[in-house]
Amino acid sequence: MSLDTVAIAQITPDNLQPFAELGLKPDEYARIKEILGRRPTSSELAMYSVMWSEHCSYKSSKVHLKQFGDKAPKSDALLVGIGENAGVVDVGQGYAVTFKIESHNHPSFVEPYQGAATGVGGIVRDILTMGARPIAIMDPLRFGPADAADTRRVLPGIVAGVGGYGNCLGLPNIGGEVVFDETYIGNPLVNALCVGVMKHSDIKLAKAAGAGNLVVLYGAKTGGDGIGGVSVLASETFGAGGSTKRPSVQVGDPFVEKVLIECSLEIFAEDLVVGIQDLGGAGLSCATSELASGGSGGMRVQLDKVPLRDPSLSPEEILMSESQERMCAIVEPQKIDRFLEICKKWDVTVTVIGEVTDGDHFEITWNGEVIVNVPPRTVAHEGPVYNRPLAQPEYIDRVNSAEVIVPLPKTPLEIKEAVLKLAAAPNLADKSWVTSQYDKYVQGNTIQSQPDDSGMIRLDETTNLGVAISTDANANWSYLNPYQGAKLALAEAARNIATAGARPLAVTNCLNFGSPEDPGVMWQFAESVRGLADGCLEMGLPVTGGNVSFYNQTGAVAILPTPVIGVLGVIQDVRKRTPMSYKEAGLELFLLGETKADLAGSEWAFLHGVRVGQSPDADLAKEMRLIEFLLEGNGFFAAAHDLSQGGLSAVLTEMVLRNGVGASVVLNNPAIDLLSETPGRVVVAIKPEDVSLLEKLSQKYSIEISQLGTTGGDSLIINETSISLSELREVHTSTFPRLFG
Repeated sequence: MSLDTVAIAQITPDNLQPFAELGLKPDEYARIKEILGRRPTSSELAMYSVMWSEHCSYKSSKVHLKQFGDKAPKSDALLVGIGENAGVVDVGQGYAVTFKIESHNHPSFVEPYQGAATGVGGIVRDILTMGARPIAIMDPLRFGPADAADTRRVLPGIVAGVGGYGNCLGLPNIGGEVVFDETYIGNPLVNALCVGVMKHSDIKLAKAAGAGNLVVLYGAKTGGDGIGGVSVLASETFGAGGSTKRPSVQVGDPFVEKVLIECSLEIFAEDLVVGIQDLGGAGLSCATSELASGGSGGMRVQLDKVPLRDPSLSPEEILMSESQERMCAIVEPQKIDRFLEICKKWDVTVTVIGEVTDGDHFEITWNGEVIVNVPPRTVAHEGPVYNRPLAQPEYIDRVNSAEVIVPLPKTPLEIKEAVLKLAAAPNLADKSWVTSQYDKYVQGNTIQSQPDDSGMIRLDETTNLGVAISTDANANWSYLNPYQGAKLALAEAARNIATAGARPLAVTNCLNFGSPEDPGVMWQFAESVRGLADGCLEMGLPVTGGNVSFYNQTGAVAILPTPVIGVLGVIQDVRKRTPMSYKEAGLELFLLGETKADLAGSEWAFLHGVRVGQSPDADLAKEMRLIEFLLEGNGFFAAAHDLSQGGLSAVLTEMVLRNGVGASVVLNNPAIDLLSETPGRVVVAIKPEDVSLLEKLSQKYSIEISQLGTTGGDSLIINETSISLSELREVHTSTFPRLFG
């Protein structure tokens, strides 16, 4: 009688295995042998390598991320929290909304179009697996210097990938960011957010419960693309010459995914699944082991039944492939016929590949031979956990103690030059070159999108219930003070929601950092997580889930610590939102909040090559009062626009250009008033007769207000400085076409 692969592994303990080439450390390989009581088979080794990768296992971040649970605020809105494919919150009227942000950074550097496209596809499937219809996406992006050759290589492809995939799915892109800094030159950040809507009863979870239930694979066939892709690629630092591991990046087909979405939603509507999981990072290894681990027993899978695009694939390659547009469902036997019928209707490939067992092991066979026999939790949920060394980087004391020395404009001409310089700066310039490649209005429910402070989408066409979402990160502040930087990003995202009239409800995050093996990077990460957890607790906003992206580093150069924070809020009637800008002359412009000389980490300092000083401290109690101020003023504000990157100068530029109506403002200290980036400030436009209402709210919420000026004319006038809107528009809109064609 011939021995199967597992039995052979038992009697050949000393066979050499390429664990290091698969990204496993010697101690991790030893731990696998200890778990199994033998050496792993090659298929088991493949599974453990991808599932224990940094990207899939969170092995360097788990010890810090648990703060989001330990410090979680009480929330009546939270329906599903951390641990599932995406968080779910109650937004009222029987609706639940799920949203999440994830990264696809490393694949997008290797192959910009497909890396970005499949990043969108993956996050959309995460939302779908919760039982929700995906309704919108967002894309916070970061690149090297705008004029760098590699930026010109990756940016057009990434933007085209985001737009190409999202547009084909018929999902509006309602917001995001495009930010440039030299530290991202070898490590562009492609973060993708998706939001979906469902009824409370529609929520699905990733679990394989019920012995005898069937394991069903449906969607695209499995190919050789993305073998060990994001799971291994995103777990290694790029060397100076690029990655030493460059597996093929996943190749996406948005039309297949669109059909998969509609097919899945019909399956969900008929309540045909016990559990559901998409095949993303680590592919079939992840989906099957996580379903088994989240269930009540074991699982048996016949790997030779997996439909293949490439019949030459080995079992290990099938297990590691990250081919896109695939889902794995757990289906009761009495419901399988209807499941297959719906897949046939949508022309979706579907195959029963296994069943749930009453045992406690996950077993995979290949042509009748057992090639995997493991405890599923050891693969999916009980991987290595590292409490990596961390130490405050040496630069912190040095940059924090340095004075911010930058030229400040004094004369009317210098003020004009400063405003125009900021308006043309790549980080602040008009992003229409990017957003014009995205369909922002498909489905007809987009209320606002970039360049507004937040994206807003209508959920119910009868009641006009809606949600607003904003993503924010100020990596300059996080570089100077990671703890405060995370808090400030949270406050800004929440403020952006409130300026539109939506109440902040919940948080997702994408934490982008350098190598976790660098104690300085781990300190930045730990401080950022601590800041975000403390901030969410204080503001009463639960973290519903997110993503950690490490190894965003080329050689010894790590990216700036970049915790991208997404905040979702609810608005009862989208028709009553506060717009970002005004449309008429004769309105009064007021500044809410106090301006200090906060130039550290500012765009003005960045443009002068200065990154030193102390970041502002986040005053979250005041931010929460400001949010209430904005929500109560929603009824009479003609416009409200948050001050952040670029300060008042950027806000005035954006407000006057939005509808072509100028403004005249008087500033006591124009240089600081225009360039400072003190957090917690908003410009509002109101009718003259509503000034007394504004003053009452100022007193009620203890928020300083100061009159800036009035709207009207065809120029932006700042004291004695006059800039025509035509000149301002020309410099603001010409940057991206000049750089990227």
